[in-house]
Amino acid sequence: MSPVTFFSDDVACAAWHLNGRGDAFATESGRPCVVMAHGFGGTRDTGLLGFAEGFAAAGLDVLLFDYRGFGDSDGTPRQHVSFRRQRADYAAAIAAARHLDGVDPERLVLWGTSYSGGHVVPVAVADGRIAAIVSMTPAMDGLAALVAMFRHGGVRRLAPLVTHGLRDAVRALLGRAPHHIPVVGEPGTTAVLAGPGALEGYMALAGPTWRNEVCARVALEVAFNRPIRFAERLRAPLLVQVGERDSVVPPASAMRTAARAGRHGEARAYPADHFDVYDGPVQQQLLSDQLAFLDRHLAVPSHRSNEKASS
Repeated sequence: MSPVTFFSDDVACAAWHLNGRGDAFATESGRPCVVMAHGFGGTRDTGLLGFAEGFAAAGLDVLLFDYRGFGDSDGTPRQHVSFRRQRADYAAAIAAARHLDGVDPERLVLWGTSYSGGHVVPVAVADGRIAAIVSMTPAMDGLAALVAMFRHGGVRRLAPLVTHGLRDAVRALLGRAPHHIPVVGEPGTTAVLAGPGALEGYMALAGPTWRNEVCARVALEVAFNRPIRFAERLRAPLLVQVGERDSVVPPASAMRTAARAGRHGEARAYPADHFDVYDGPVQQQLLSDQLAFLDRHLAVPSHRSNEKASS
């Protein structure tokens, strides 16, 4: 695993490059590369290495990065979750991946989870050259998530988030330091994610660079993040993996996104909650399905023939 730095809008973003092992996906042009980013308020060391190492072991290169303002990446304000900036960082990571030694620039895979699981759809549409997309327990419709939050907690749940968001937005206009709120907390607290089990689930994954805070202004823009609107414009194969018991993002929005992608979309459902997918048997099953999906769309013909002969 090698450290890599790339620039997004002149901001240095930190990444890890994992080299694929073996020749299963190799051609004269190189190996495919899976470009991976973390979810809402996360960092690259928060629950993602198990997937990255699984891809590398199967023969795929990986570029796993931190968005600007998070983890080891530069950028201010720190801990600012902006879907527009994060999509720009994803595009910059794609450009960097295409220039990595040994990578086939025409066989890039976008991999996202939770918030980044939504980003991969509009980013792939904008790029136009992505070979395949994996979207795990994705946040595909911020408006639908906001409606679900209102139905569950009513005004009592939303009003404090909006109030804190306005306070942070005013501080930004005045050039003052950001006002933060927790990413995750116990039910009833003023955290972005405050459902049953969310705190325990997130803390079990947290890496050393993770911080339990985000700029509160995110509460004012999350409803405008609607990757589902881009699904019909996809031209790359899309695998959407949905947790049937997901209490953080609406599973129905993810299923609708796959359906809107038409022949390019494929959806799989699992008996899991949002944070169950990063460890244990559920993680192994999702990774196995991801590798099978990528094998269908990326593997060289000789590899497929060898697999059929051995089965």
